[in-house]
Amino acid sequence: MTVISAGFADAGPAGAAGQRALVEKVRAHGMRMVGPNCLGVLNADLAVRLNASFSPVFPPPGRIAMSSQSGAVGLAALSAARRYGLGFSTFVSVGNKADVSGNDLLQYWEEDPATDVILLYLESFGNPRRFARVARRVGRRKPVVVLHSGLTRTGARAAGSHTAALATNATAVEAAVPPDRRDPGRLAGRNVRPGPRPGVPTAPARPPGGHRHQRRRAGHPVRGRVRGGRPDRARRPAPDLHAKLLAQLPGAASINNPIDLMAGAGADAYRTAVETLLTSGEVEAVIAIFTPVGLADAGAVARAVTDGVAAARAAGAKNRPVLACVLGEDGRSHLEGAGERVPCYPFPEIPARVLGKAAEYCAWRTRPPERFPEFENLDAARAKQVCRRVAAERGEGWLSAEEVQTVLDAIGLPLVPFEFARTADEAVAAAARLRFPVAVKLASRHFVHKTEVAGVQLGLTNADAVRRAVDEIRHRVERENRPGALDGVTVHPMVSGGVEVLIGVTQDPLFGPLVAVGLGGIHVEVTGDVCFRVAPLSTRDAAEMVRGIRGYRLLEGYRGHAPADVEAIEEVLLRVSRLAEEVPEIREIDLNPVFAFPPGQGCRVADARIRVRPVK
Repeated sequence: MTVISAGFADAGPAGAAGQRALVEKVRAHGMRMVGPNCLGVLNADLAVRLNASFSPVFPPPGRIAMSSQSGAVGLAALSAARRYGLGFSTFVSVGNKADVSGNDLLQYWEEDPATDVILLYLESFGNPRRFARVARRVGRRKPVVVLHSGLTRTGARAAGSHTAALATNATAVEAAVPPDRRDPGRLAGRNVRPGPRPGVPTAPARPPGGHRHQRRRAGHPVRGRVRGGRPDRARRPAPDLHAKLLAQLPGAASINNPIDLMAGAGADAYRTAVETLLTSGEVEAVIAIFTPVGLADAGAVARAVTDGVAAARAAGAKNRPVLACVLGEDGRSHLEGAGERVPCYPFPEIPARVLGKAAEYCAWRTRPPERFPEFENLDAARAKQVCRRVAAERGEGWLSAEEVQTVLDAIGLPLVPFEFARTADEAVAAAARLRFPVAVKLASRHFVHKTEVAGVQLGLTNADAVRRAVDEIRHRVERENRPGALDGVTVHPMVSGGVEVLIGVTQDPLFGPLVAVGLGGIHVEVTGDVCFRVAPLSTRDAAEMVRGIRGYRLLEGYRGHAPADVEAIEEVLLRVSRLAEEVPEIREIDLNPVFAFPPGQGCRVADARIRVRPVK
């Protein structure tokens, strides 16, 4: 059943109680409910034609299913569907989601033979971790396009670790929903699967000027391959295709990619270029760009593009998408002719971005299933015991240095050896055992960042230097006027070489544990070069996270510096992910820095903090 009435959970506690009673009544009669406080339900199948809504717009029939949590956004989408020529199978406005949720609809549409593409507008996630798992599974069969509202920073968060300060609502959603499912739906609505090699016929060349540059900014590699995050040069036509285009197009045309038909090019040139490119086997998508100049007939060019597409389809080029751009014409949503609608955009970077996202999605679908490794030496039960005891005894707060060491040892994380000392004499004895030079660091459950109180002293070469360091740390803590804030100090051997990396976890209120990786050090919050994913991580997640940061080139080896052991970094990520999954008491983990040594030499965690709180 569908309940469109408002005045339930949207109206406060009394309404929420009424909503719960309504759901119980519906379930007691063996039914499911859409709503309340919703626009309603539509089924555009020609054999059904159901409009159980108060929408004044009924979409054309097609193979797109949509769920909207907002009635206004739903109405706008239904209106746009008619304008863009997109056909719907079903439309559901979920409203308060008291019973039927977006997750339920995803699973229904996964098996619905009338649906090829799923569009979702979300304002909240009822069960976000389940949504992430379901969306990944469904996305392997059908494109899932997600629009989510409210992606603003929620403040720097009350937590103080580097990892938590870097996480926002937007990063949480991006970590849960891979980029290929935040793509505009117009190309997906035609259920085409582009490859990474677009061809671009255009005239004139100068106004849209740097098509290659614009497509790079839009995120689409014009040649389909990226090195170090930068696209290769544009793919030029093969000799046979080059010769064919040269013979068929006006003499002034530039036969590169983009193909510049020049300002005087007419409709015939566009038809020839589009048909030749699509049937060549050299390109997997075409963007036709036209700028009306002088007496040029935009309508004739539009018909020529669709005629070229129709001829190419008749010749066997069935699954190669075509997009168009008529510069400066915002009102033209598509070119239509010969049974096919070609999506049209006012600026060339938009279709380039759409193709780029669609190509990413195709590449994602072809990957093998994800693998979640097991580690024989990972004792999650021991880590959970420590965190649960501390949370029960002390409430929310940071673990001590010794407690952190116990937890990290339990999950098999490689630590730089250290000793805890409560006095200067104990610190000197520890330094002698560890061998000079050493580092002395503040051990405190009350100060988040040691450097803020000069709590890190490096390169200490003798006993007197260690004593002075301990005394200075103690005096600085005392000046902060926080009695009992000093637990002691930790003494570490100095570490040389390697690349400093940050690995951490923060709890998102919707998605649960977010795992982060980035280059380490005290400036990580300034640079913001961090990649997030929702736990649990697969081996592919870990590999993509490490390669997704801008500083990855440093890990590959840069200007004479040795490369880092990337596989070891990935293993640390996977172990931390497992810890965050197994121990719900953990709110934050900050491993910074983790020293990543050359390949085969592994990683060492030099500094670590873990914050816990009781689980209700």
